[in-house]
Amino acid sequence: MRQIQIKKPQLALLALMLVLSTVLAACGSNNTNTGNKPGETAAAPGGEAEGGKPVTISFIHWRGEDAAVLDGIIKKFEAEHANIKVETQVFPSDQYQSTAQAKLLDGSVGDVFASFPGAQFEAIAKAGLFTDLSGAPFVANFTDTLIKAGQKDGKQLALPYQLVYNIPIYNVKLFEKYGIEVPKDWDGFLAAAEKLKQEGIVPIAFPGADIGPGQFMNPMVMNNAPDEAIFEKLEAGEAKLTDEWWVKTLTQFKELNDKGYFQKDALGTKGDAAGALFVQEKAAILATGSYQLVGNKKNNPELQQGLLAPITVPADQAVFEGIHTTTFMLAVNSKSKHPEEAKTFIEFLSRQDIAGEYANGTGQNVTIKDVQYTSDELKAVAEWTSKKTRFQPRFTIKNAEVQKAVTSSIQAVLGGTDPAKAAADAQTIVDQQIGK
Repeated sequence: MRQIQIKKPQLALLALMLVLSTVLAACGSNNTNTGNKPGETAAAPGGEAEGGKPVTISFIHWRGEDAAVLDGIIKKFEAEHANIKVETQVFPSDQYQSTAQAKLLDGSVGDVFASFPGAQFEAIAKAGLFTDLSGAPFVANFTDTLIKAGQKDGKQLALPYQLVYNIPIYNVKLFEKYGIEVPKDWDGFLAAAEKLKQEGIVPIAFPGADIGPGQFMNPMVMNNAPDEAIFEKLEAGEAKLTDEWWVKTLTQFKELNDKGYFQKDALGTKGDAAGALFVQEKAAILATGSYQLVGNKKNNPELQQGLLAPITVPADQAVFEGIHTTTFMLAVNSKSKHPEEAKTFIEFLSRQDIAGEYANGTGQNVTIKDVQYTSDELKAVAEWTSKKTRFQPRFTIKNAEVQKAVTSSIQAVLGGTDPAKAAADAQTIVDQQIGK
């Protein structure tokens, strides 16, 4: 075979051509087609790590019952944004409230995270762990009046995704079977409970060991203290738990317990056990909120459910009909190493079609504009959008220890403590927290 010899000038030219072709190829690789549809935002630059591997972002929250629906939504997101993967961690709600902040600190967990309004939001804001989302275009996808719980010092630090009604669920069939109308005052509420008890039905399934006190306190106090700033005044030293409004609320909790309108060992009953009593139709009322409608129906497809708020005053003195909360507040961790990818994920969740998929799949009303609701559960609570409801009082308490003192006073009463004594003990903790 003849050997071809290349002269030095030719060799230099060849080397230069090879270098140029390499540079051009590298430049061309930045023009990757994201596959986004018209009107959709492309994944942020920098979405791919070295070697072409996708960036992985962490999403943490407490809504285990939404996991299947969110998994489906995440698959769609990853299909549209091939350079971003989402890993989800779900924690029990009580654990999430106590540990989420610590998990966010080094930025390795919770690029996107959900926050409760109230004390948890305030604590995370104080720690500087929220990214300011005020200028993000996707904020316009949310209903202005429903995202105030995520605002602080003129900034939009988090975006509430869910609109929840924190009032008890009742079994429509059982009420109809025993000729019980939805009560309009405290005497009517007690009469309905007594009728159910006489028929061998647990009137109220109350999860006193965990979520019950924090949920049921809201409709119980809403008309006893119609001032929506009552807990803000408590933390400012302008109101006390020993005042009539809270002692009366605790007294009414005691009345329900003493008359046997809660199940046995209500103080030792957790949420799942209380929910099981209701789903099995052994209890007529579940003292939680609309967020459990879908789970109940899944476990008993024949269940017919409605929402019922106890009115603790005479009907003509009632100011509010129920409680609402804007919660599951989506946020970007200020310590995140992938903030743009995290924002891209929140933007995806805020799309009307995706929010509709989430809402109808989970039975949760959402704060996104113009979402079409199709599920029976959402239709069941549709009437509450036109009723006079107030924001959840418990979540207006900014100090976690004060919030705990308030809910613990309910548990103390169920355990046998006199309402006035329980209120005084709780007020002592409040005074310590506010420096009085």
